[in-house]
Amino acid sequence: MTFFDERFLTHRLRATSIAGVTGGTLAMIFWFYHFVFQHHWNWELFSIGLSMAVIKQGLMAWYRWRN
Repeated sequence: MTFFDERFLTHRLRATSIAGVTGGTLAMIFWFYHFVFQHHWNWELFSIGLSMAVIKQGLMAWYRWRN
């Protein structure tokens, strides 16, 4: 039976968090590029970036209130 140590779980948590923030940031950067330079409002990219930001802030508030 294989057990995961605490370091592995911490690294996985950090990697997932960084990947999520990076994905949301890239979505907003691409949305901004389409909006400013191509004069096209891309609802898909905007909704992805906004939903990732709202979910992250909501979870941060939830964990702050629960701890």
